[in-house]
Amino acid sequence: MGGKIKSWKKRWFVFDRLKRNFCYYIDKHETKLKGLIYFQAIEEVYYDHLRSAAKSPNPALTFCVKTHDRLYYMVAPSPEAMRIWMDVIVTGAEGYTQFLS
Repeated sequence: MGGKIKSWKKRWFVFDRLKRNFCYYIDKHETKLKGLIYFQAIEEVYYDHLRSAAKSPNPALTFCVKTHDRLYYMVAPSPEAMRIWMDVIVTGAEGYTQFLS
């Protein structure tokens, strides 16, 4: 879901464990960065069990990434993809905090 205009848009996400972030673009052919989330900014990643993203195109596949500045609502294409993305984001963020220790 968009940050300023609360409508659903497709985005292409790229996870980078070495740079400790994941970024997103309008589509996979786009070169201009649309947004960036640093692992250290992630506070929580969770399944939207409260269905607070009621206008989601698929509430059952909606999950949230909470950062210091924003709550990102994301919709996965399948239950498997949702589990994988949530796990990748959580382990990346946890890996970042372990890196700091």
